[in-house]
Amino acid sequence: MRQTVLGQSGIVTGVLGLGCMGMSWGYDELGRDDDTSVAVVHRALELGSTLIDTADQYGPFTNEELVGRALRGRRERAVLATKGGLVVEEGYRSRRDGRPEHLRAALDASLRRLGVDHVDLYQLHRIDPQVPVEESWGALAEMVEQGKIRALGLSEAGVDEIERAHAVHPVSTVQSELSLWSRDALEQGVVEHCARRGIAFVAFAPLGRGFLAGHIASSADLPQADGRHNIPRYRSEAIEANQALVERVRKAAESSGCTTAQAAIAWTLAQGSHVLAIPGTKTPRYLEENTAAEAVRLSPEALDLLADLPTAIGAR
Repeated sequence: MRQTVLGQSGIVTGVLGLGCMGMSWGYDELGRDDDTSVAVVHRALELGSTLIDTADQYGPFTNEELVGRALRGRRERAVLATKGGLVVEEGYRSRRDGRPEHLRAALDASLRRLGVDHVDLYQLHRIDPQVPVEESWGALAEMVEQGKIRALGLSEAGVDEIERAHAVHPVSTVQSELSLWSRDALEQGVVEHCARRGIAFVAFAPLGRGFLAGHIASSADLPQADGRHNIPRYRSEAIEANQALVERVRKAAESSGCTTAQAAIAWTLAQGSHVLAIPGTKTPRYLEENTAAEAVRLSPEALDLLADLPTAIGAR
């Protein structure tokens, strides 16, 4: 797999990583199997998808324990990334907490659950509007100096926030949603700004939380116990309206000799040499399919088809 560096950190990883959230939280509550998920992490490392992404929010907490279990005896092969700064209140609702004292405690708890003495990448999961980003970032920078973190990243941050944090300590990564139906990071200039600043951009949900794989034609195609039922873009009328978008991706895939999911991932990676993607899965078959997208080069016809996609219906 093609390798890249996380900003100026010197940390090298494959351009496709593995998002682990759905193994423990958010999707298909009744279809989880920890042993299979562990096997997926092991296979991801074998395939070169070395960026393994988790967060204390996922579960909450249980996903870090699962990832820690999966990396026992394999820690040195992984670029281990976790996040802090979101606190689950009820169901899938979370509040932001960027207070330095919270982040210090959150990191120490994450290290215990993961069973490691440091993480390669620690990301501020969301910026807390009640806490100046300089205060949150300064506390995290102290933990870099203590050897608990190798590099720092932001999640869902704007250009001004990136600059404010960068003035305190180097921002190595910015993780935001980016896909053919969630292009805000492109339209708001975040992807371009990261390129200028030498910051790696990590795209989560490059498959639109599964929709862009082309297997969801109605809400009935979602598992009954699944957090996506709460997302406006996954309501019946939005799913129906967004089929036209998926059909365009399917045609682009046919012209490039790949699957619909692979075309969506390949488009995301094509947004810049500094762009990585972390499609999530707990299924071995989908892991293999997603990872193979790194080798896909979209045809000129495909790029034309995807250049002016309609805006997706429904909030993400």
